[in-house]
Amino acid sequence: MSAAPTRKQTVQDPSPTGADPAPGLPRGALLLIGVAIALAALNLRTAITSVGPVLDEVTQGLGMTAVGAGTLTTLPVLCFALFGGLTPMLARRLGSHHLLVYALVAVTLGLTTRALAPEPWLFLTLSAVALSGGAIGNVILPALVKQHFPHRVGLMTTVYTTGLAVGTAIAAAATVPVEQATGEWRIALGSYALFGLAAALPWLLALRHEPAPGDAREALGVRQVLSTGIGWQGVLYFGTQSSIAYIMFGWYAQMLRDQGMDAQTAGVMLAYLTALGIPMSLVLPSLVVRVRDQRPFVGLFVLAYVAGFTGLWISPLSGTWVWTTLIGIGLGSFVLALTIFAVRTRTAEGTAAMSASSQSLGYLLGGAGPFLFGFLHELTGGWHAPMAMAMGIVALNLVMGMLVGQPRYLEDALAAKAAERAS
Repeated sequence: MSAAPTRKQTVQDPSPTGADPAPGLPRGALLLIGVAIALAALNLRTAITSVGPVLDEVTQGLGMTAVGAGTLTTLPVLCFALFGGLTPMLARRLGSHHLLVYALVAVTLGLTTRALAPEPWLFLTLSAVALSGGAIGNVILPALVKQHFPHRVGLMTTVYTTGLAVGTAIAAAATVPVEQATGEWRIALGSYALFGLAAALPWLLALRHEPAPGDAREALGVRQVLSTGIGWQGVLYFGTQSSIAYIMFGWYAQMLRDQGMDAQTAGVMLAYLTALGIPMSLVLPSLVVRVRDQRPFVGLFVLAYVAGFTGLWISPLSGTWVWTTLIGIGLGSFVLALTIFAVRTRTAEGTAAMSASSQSLGYLLGGAGPFLFGFLHELTGGWHAPMAMAMGIVALNLVMGMLVGQPRYLEDALAAKAAERAS
């Protein structure tokens, strides 16, 4: 009989063995689940990015106050934090497949009914329903990839991150043309419910492949994840990259306009910045899972951020395409953060727990970024102080990335803590 592996050998194992494929699934079932994952990913941001382009029409049409509009723009962060943190508990009770179906139903119903809402408070409430589905999907999809495709994590992470980027871009780009063609912002916002309906159908077929309750491993909770160093490093890495992303998405166009760029060109720059997420999603996951140590990727993204921010600081209107491209490359840290949930865990349960803790608390940190950025701009009347703050967040992102990017696993850290308590 071979000797039991030592802890050092376990931690350095480049192919975590705790994530075995679901037994007995035929190729056709795996193909169905793969398609279902891609379609589900399309829905995770449509409730968010479809509102911004027609925010004026929505607020005027509903008679929404400035406080209501502010609540609407803050609601995604709050919902992602709350429902992301609840997802592991819900998955234990309902099963991951059933929970994702319920999440897609929430997205579909929320998008449909909020488009019909006559009052601001009802619009906000139904937006929260749609956003809750997106928040749950954010957490559960990495776990489903780990469960069904443990040896194709890179490929399937590419599938769902690309679906996420495409859905985000479609909702941002198509809402205004649909509103102009129909003359109704309600139709433009409600039309994205069709995506949710299309995604729910294959998942209904996939329910037969939900593991029986007795077949599931012991689930991990957010509290267990946060009892480890790697858990907190995941939270802070995800939170810092989210903060930078929210700052750029919320303030980039305005920064360029304040430097003298016309509104149309500034909008094109912002659209280009967000569109860079699609090629990054296509390329990165497969590269990230091929190596045991993800720290070189962390360093690459930070260098891109620093170069892009420095260019904006020194010469914002000369070389703007270059600065935007560099910042867009830096935003690839979002794809890396999502992939790390799978490569730093051995089981689907561990992936779900790390995803939930990192995204729930991380989105709260991310939501604070653009608020503080805008506060510093208003306080100083310029952009240098806010940009200095952004560079500080990048520095913290580098530190956390260098820690969480090391080749080790969440389950091993939990096992070591359990062994210490037992000794």
